Amino acid sequence: MRTDREYALALDATDPLAAWRERFVLPRDEQDAELVYFCGHSLGAQPLLACDYVEEVMRDWRSLGVEGHFEARRPWIHYHERLAAPLARLVGAQPAEVTIMNTLTVNLHLMLVSFYRPRGERSALLIEKNAFPSDRYAAESHVRLHGLDPRRDLIELSPREGEQCLRTEDVIEAISSHGPRIATVLLPGVQYLTGQRLELEPITAAAHAAGCTVGFDLAHSVGNVPVSLHDAGADFAVWCHYKYVNAGPGAVAGAFVHERHARDRGLPRFAGWWGHDPATRFEMGPDFNPVTGAGGWQLGNPPILSIAPLAASLEHFETVGIHALREKSLRLTGYMERLLNATLPGRFSIVTPRDPEARGAALSLRLESPRDQARSTFEGLRRRGVLTDWREPGLIRAAPAPFYNSYDDVWRFVDALRAECG
Repeated sequence: MRTDREYALALDATDPLAAWRERFVLPRDEQDAELVYFCGHSLGAQPLLACDYVEEVMRDWRSLGVEGHFEARRPWIHYHERLAAPLARLVGAQPAEVTIMNTLTVNLHLMLVSFYRPRGERSALLIEKNAFPSDRYAAESHVRLHGLDPRRDLIELSPREGEQCLRTEDVIEAISSHGPRIATVLLPGVQYLTGQRLELEPITAAAHAAGCTVGFDLAHSVGNVPVSLHDAGADFAVWCHYKYVNAGPGAVAGAFVHERHARDRGLPRFAGWWGHDPATRFEMGPDFNPVTGAGGWQLGNPPILSIAPLAASLEHFETVGIHALREKSLRLTGYMERLLNATLPGRFSIVTPRDPEARGAALSLRLESPRDQARSTFEGLRRRGVLTDWREPGLIRAAPAPFYNSYDDVWRFVDALRAECG
């Protein structure tokens, strides 16, 4: 394949989404030069429109005060509700199945209160051994909350010896073999460290066949890969919006509850007044009457200043569509892989699955060098104007995001890596 920069620039010239880069602000270095920003899997770049939406809320707050709840250009009382439809389309759900609230781990706790209900021998919670720490902390805390022992009741899945990623057949086998013991299955949509994309539908089917509830952490999935939560049949899912959805640092998160649970008033839940039926919410009565659907898990007033950047970003997703973004993502990541293999043979291994359908936008690279030397290489990339991500014990994660990254960004990253590796 061609490895020259002119080829990358030629690919950019024919990219139908290239102009979207101009609608984002990318970080700059100390000399005010634009960085190659490959950290969308950690914090997405800022959409210009987000500034407009936040400033609109600030203006309405200044001029209207409390009346902004009803008189703002986009009234705050219904601000989050109008995002339900575009968010549902992004995650493959029905509008009533999604809600915007809290942060990811808070939402995970709320979902586990309702869907992890150990009874008798069916007491275990199944997760992956290499789960994102916050997920593991939450899972273990719920096991302990029920008076159970994580050493017995927290089942952890590991890849096969010598492998980095889980195999779907192994996940299904584990669910089947441990089925009578498992109360709930909790797995990622895209694994944060390896970038592996898990198959939601067969995992969900296996869990339900074994009598388990099942939920997914979609932090690295939403805005990255197409998701069909309703059709997959998961009981619940949670995610953040600050990665590929570009809604800003610590942005308000999202949650999904399948419609089959919408009217189940017997589900235990932690209740708050914003989850109460809006028709009688302001009567301030003592009895909780939940909103039908995922909105019934809301607690307090929506954080409008945090939702405003999300509203802006969802407009962009509505215009472009997740499938068009996915097509470009596949091309960008595939180009990165081929260019790495052509210019740095034997200097690294790719932990992320080689099958494009089994991964998202990010590639996790393990350099064939001692840890400290690999860390030095990572720091050298930053000095050369390339911002990637480091994870112990020696992984460099690089995520070309299709909204704002280019083929030339990929070329510059690989060229910088080649220079650092000598």
